[in-house]
This record gives sequence, C-alpha cells and structure tokens, in this order.
Amino acid sequence: MEIKFDSFFEDVFKRRIRFSWERKSHIESTHPEMSGETDKIQETLQNPDKVVKSKVDANVELFYRNYKNTPIGEKYLCVVVKNKEDSSFIITSYFTDTVKKGELLWQKR
Repeated sequence: MEIKFDSFFEDVFKRRIRFSWERKSHIESTHPEMSGETDKIQETLQNPDKVVKSKVDANVELFYRNYKNTPIGEKYLCVVVKNKEDSSFIITSYFTDTVKKGELLWQKR
C-alpha cells in the first residue's frame, strides 16, 4: 500500500502552496508527460519567468517557467494555483507553448 502525503512548496511571493496527492495523481493521469516532474513544479513556483492572474477566476494565478528540455521538447511549464482566504493550492500543471493573457503579477528581471 502506498502512503500518500500532501507536499507544501513556497512560491515566489513566500506563500505556502499545498500540492495534494489527489492533484498529483490527477495531473499525471491527465498529462502523462508530467509524471516525475514534481521538481519542475516546485522550481516554477519558486522561480517563475512570469505569474499571470487568470482572466476567468480572480483567485487563480498561473506560474510560467520556460524549460529547454521536457519530455515533449522546449515548453513552458504552467502551474495553476488557487488562492483562498486561508490557503493556496495547486489545481493543475501542464506543459504549453504559450503564456495566457491576463494581468501580469510578477515577471523575472
């Protein structure tokens, strides 16, 4: 039996972000290329290229970091974080070619 625990990562804003085993399983089943990419998720939260506010949900932020080498070539990793009054947590994460438009909250200098 596999014991499952939630992980917590700190983001570029010094917030504690929960990464649940349920979300990890969801991400890896929906996006198989994300299997084994937890280190990149953590790195993207801590050292993103950009953070954009979602145009659909004001409580959601999209963290982007470009990676030259991923299982599917050069891509951005997008980590989607939901912020509630008392907690922040990862909703999903995936590789993409483009950064979505929205209010720019943070950008690497």
